Amino acid sequence: MKFMSRLDKALREVGDGETTVPRNGAFQYESVITVESKAVPGVRFAIHRISFGRRMELSRRVRELSRKAEFLEAGTEMHEKIEASILAQEIDAMYLHWGLLSIEGLFIDGEPATAVRLLEKGPEELTREVVSAIKEQCGLSESERKN
Repeated sequence: MKFMSRLDKALREVGDGETTVPRNGAFQYESVITVESKAVPGVRFAIHRISFGRRMELSRRVRELSRKAEFLEAGTEMHEKIEASILAQEIDAMYLHWGLLSIEGLFIDGEPATAVRLLEKGPEELTREVVSAIKEQCGLSESERKN
């Protein structure tokens, strides 16, 4: 006869929809999460969750642009501020390409939405929502997300 401990019961009940522990005790990790859009009802998008390797990859991509943006943001000239804003938008586009896996429930000009179509022609509020969700998965603070 096998007795179940409280620990066994706790392991069976662990899970928040993103990671779960099945009855056999093996840890199940989902590397992708799906988010229901608040900006555009009926739209769902799937984004990658952060991992050690993906964080390194993203850091490499963003590093140089972030440095330039910080330098220009500190400037006093209007053209420097404008250039810093453009770089911040380029960084957001980089996050979108890096983190967005798929979009459901949205067609742009009669074609299924993709990261490229969303950036070029999609609703801006949805684009910002997706970028924000990706940055949240990366564990960025509110001030870091603004850049």
